[in-house]
Amino acid sequence: MHEMSLAEGVIVVVQDAARGHQPCTVRTVRLEIGALAAVECEALRFAFEVVKRGSVAEGAQLDIVEVPGSAWCMQCSRNVAIGARGEPCPACGSWQLQVTGGDQMRVRELELT
Repeated sequence: MHEMSLAEGVIVVVQDAARGHQPCTVRTVRLEIGALAAVECEALRFAFEVVKRGSVAEGAQLDIVEVPGSAWCMQCSRNVAIGARGEPCPACGSWQLQVTGGDQMRVRELELT
C-alpha cells in the first residue's frame, strides 16, 4: 500500500508549510489527485488519519479534489478525456495516446488558523 508513504509525504509538506506560520492550527489539507495517478483515494484517507496523529495536522480534515485524465491522440491530433491508462482514443479508436494531464498528485491548498 503506497498510499501510506504518500500520506507521510503530505505530512512533511504540511509541517514544512506550517513551520513558517507558527503558532498555527492546520484545519484543512486539500489534495489534487489525477484519475491516472494510481492513487486509491480511500486508502489515502485512511493512511492520512493514521499519520496525522501527533503532527501539526492532527485535527485537519483531508479534502481530495479529483482531476480527470487527459491525453493527446497522435492519430487524430485531438486532446481527449480518458478514464484510465491503456484506453483507446474515444474520438477515433487509436491506441496511440500521450497522457497530458490527470497523472499527478499535489497539495493544492492548506487552511491554517
